[in-house]
Amino acid sequence: MVMSVALHLLIVGIALAGWSWTSPISEPEPRTISARLVSPEPRPSPVVDEQDQRDREQERRQQQERERQQQEAERRRQQEEQARREAERQAQEQARQREEERKRQEAQARERAEQQAREQEAARQKAEAEAKERERQRAEEERKRQEEAKRKAEEEKRRQEERRRQEEAERKRQEEAARQEAERKRQEAERRLREQQLEALAEESRREREAEARRQQEAAAARAREAQMLSESEKYQALIRERLSQAWYPPSSATEDMTARVQITLLPTGELVNARLVSSSGNTAFDNSALGAVRSLSRYPIPSDRDTFERYFRQFTIEFNPQRLR
Repeated sequence: MVMSVALHLLIVGIALAGWSWTSPISEPEPRTISARLVSPEPRPSPVVDEQDQRDREQERRQQQERERQQQEAERRRQQEEQARREAERQAQEQARQREEERKRQEAQARERAEQQAREQEAARQKAEAEAKERERQRAEEERKRQEEAKRKAEEEKRRQEERRRQEEAERKRQEEAARQEAERKRQEAERRLREQQLEALAEESRREREAEARRQQEAAAARAREAQMLSESEKYQALIRERLSQAWYPPSSATEDMTARVQITLLPTGELVNARLVSSSGNTAFDNSALGAVRSLSRYPIPSDRDTFERYFRQFTIEFNPQRLR
């Protein structure tokens, strides 16, 4: 397949090269005849003869050019045919060489396989002989080991019997000593437990008293803190209502029954973040005047204490009514 593709590419390359080398065949110029009537007896004109001679010469050169091009084309065709035959010969030679290489490799593979089989058989026989010898040695060693183990077992049995009698006597002595020690420890533990219980009760009573005192102190401090925050918030709320009253100009259409509620959101610096109408008065001009008053203040008076601000002034609602502002 590869050789076939290479051969076709070679032929196409030679054809393209030949096409690029071939000069286009020029068309012969049309003949022109110039004649004139001189006398009743026509005579050849020297001008016409010269023109015919040039035309014949030109035609002869064109014929020679065509023959040369035909010879060049035939030569290229023969070269292409020769290249094709050479490529086919090389492809056949390579195929023959590959076939010979394949057969040689197969023969080598068979030879290696046979050699490997012989080696494996020899290794198997050797392994079997070694295994039999090892088995015999293991059997002999096992017999000696069992005899030695039996002797050691009997000797160990005698030692264990003696050791068991001694351990039994020692165990009884230790049990008695342990019983007496356990009884002493139990009594001591009971005494410590009673003492710890009494101490724990006293400590718990003390902690409860301290916790109650702390709760009372914290409650008092919280009440004082709450009162302080409430007082400070009322002061700044009054300041905010005063500022808004000064900045608010109700429309002429406002009545005493109109009330608009505006929700105000501030930054810790007193700057306005958002103003939102949460309850309309029913009059657009009235609502817009309330929103305009809220947005007209560039900075609101707020307490310096952060907790008071977060609780009362981070977000709050103001009611706008012609009679009151709260």
